[in-house]
Amino acid sequence: MKNDRYLSVDQVAELLGTTARFPRRLIEERRIRYVKVGRYVRIPESAVQEYIAARTVEPLRRPRARFGRVAA
Repeated sequence: MKNDRYLSVDQVAELLGTTARFPRRLIEERRIRYVKVGRYVRIPESAVQEYIAARTVEPLRRPRARFGRVAA
């Protein structure tokens, strides 16, 4: 992305509320986009947002009974 911030592994871990081990595993398994800058690994902020969006589970909406329970 054009104006993307590039985050370190520690910054991504803090953003996700995990240890640094989790984003490192995502990188190793190639489950998130990343950029190699020399020996450093940086993750675009948009990649973190995409990762979160792809794994967000929306709640189920059950239709409400219109008249409540029927006495048996």
